[in-house]
Amino acid sequence: MPEVCVPIPYQREKAVAYAHYWAYRRNPEFLSFSQLGGDCTNFVSQCLFAGTGVMNYTPTFGWFYLSGNDRTASWTGVEYLYNFLLQNQGAGPFATEAGIESAQPGDVIQFGDENGDFYHTVIVVEVPNPPTYEGIRVAAHSIDADCRPLDTYNFAKIRLLHIEGARRCIPEEQPPAPPETLPPETPPQEVPPVPQPPPVPLAPPAETIPEGTAPEAPGSAPESPYFPPFY
Repeated sequence: MPEVCVPIPYQREKAVAYAHYWAYRRNPEFLSFSQLGGDCTNFVSQCLFAGTGVMNYTPTFGWFYLSGNDRTASWTGVEYLYNFLLQNQGAGPFATEAGIESAQPGDVIQFGDENGDFYHTVIVVEVPNPPTYEGIRVAAHSIDADCRPLDTYNFAKIRLLHIEGARRCIPEEQPPAPPETLPPETPPQEVPPVPQPPPVPLAPPAETIPEGTAPEAPGSAPESPYFPPFY
């Protein structure tokens, strides 16, 4: 079903509050990956979710966590989160890559090596004015930290993902279906008249017998002038 995505604000204060609270803890709603390659991006994704309240359930290329075995790579992988945040056109947070001078609390920072392979994700929790490497503070998992100065990390490359906002997608309302078109009514056909049988002719009138004359008995022979009647 088609969806309509509407912008929603990224609540940075909620993301930062979550980071402070869980920096040295593990939220039991999420599997800890500390012994499975590192929990840093999982932790930052949780912070981003706390600030947006929205996941992207697109298979493979979305950004969601339902369980340790039902999640996207972008929820726990450094490069995958980077790609999702920069390319996301649907639900969830989206970002632009910017310089450290653009950092705000709730933004994401990733560290890389000399070959350009990025391996660690942290979330910004404090930013001085103006932003500096010495003054920016971050929270992280693996190794757990809160309000750690950015310049205490060793890295060859660094990139800032400035969270621009988020989107919530809802199913698009479909226009009502047009009323069903009924076929035109067929005018009633005229029924031909049923032929009537010819009238039955009336019986001929009965013969009138003169008064005082006895009717002739059936089968009686007429009186013969040669034989007188018997009495």
